[in-house]
Amino acid sequence: MELSLKNKNAVVCGSTRGIGLAIAKELALAGANCILFARNEGLLKEIVHRLPGNSGQEHDYRVADFSEPAAVKAAIESVVSKINIHILINNTGGPPPGPIAEASADTFENAFRQHIIISQLLAQCVLPGMKKEGYGRIINIISTSVKIPLNNLGVSNTIRAAVAAWAKTLSNETGQYNITVNNILPGSTKTDRLDNLIEETVKKEHTGREMVEKEMTDKIPLKRFGLPEEIANVAAFLASPAASYVNGASIPVDGGRTGSI
Repeated sequence: MELSLKNKNAVVCGSTRGIGLAIAKELALAGANCILFARNEGLLKEIVHRLPGNSGQEHDYRVADFSEPAAVKAAIESVVSKINIHILINNTGGPPPGPIAEASADTFENAFRQHIIISQLLAQCVLPGMKKEGYGRIINIISTSVKIPLNNLGVSNTIRAAVAAWAKTLSNETGQYNITVNNILPGSTKTDRLDNLIEETVKKEHTGREMVEKEMTDKIPLKRFGLPEEIANVAAFLASPAASYVNGASIPVDGGRTGSI
């Protein structure tokens, strides 16, 4: 099974923390040249120098705020003007929690911009190079809410489903060029976002953190939260030649929590 990503160039979004950082590390371990996209230049500089480089890779970064499509477009254009990209990891923080009935129009517009518009801009910029190389992997990190909507995440449920539909449509159009488009659906994973959601619940329900965490993990067959590295392992597989016939799929990585087949 061919899992090596040597001589492959990867753009990894949201790569200074959590799942994005874990994916960048795993792709680098597999031999890829990683270009990190995030908005904190200090962290980017620190992390890019700590990425594995045993295969002689050259890692780089671009400062990009996903709330500003024009800036993201300029950043990705500066990359593809020099090299062809083989792997694109679309990953950005989720919309704020809350009931959908209370969500403002601005919240929906911001989420649509950060998740749909940005993904579209990035894909449009990397696709020509992928076609030229005859190899492409677009991997979107979204949510199990694509399968079953999650309570108190109204805007997120809506936008994540839109990303999944966008990805499936794109996969139908690009498959003929050996470019696959797939989604990873993380469950409850130990990240800053999970920590924030737990704290929100603690405040809302006036209860203890341990009680909230137990209630959450009790719903997971594996009885624990996931680790960012466990999401990264699946991303690295999907990015590899071994996943050449996996296309248009939405794959839960959630310890079995999602109650659908």
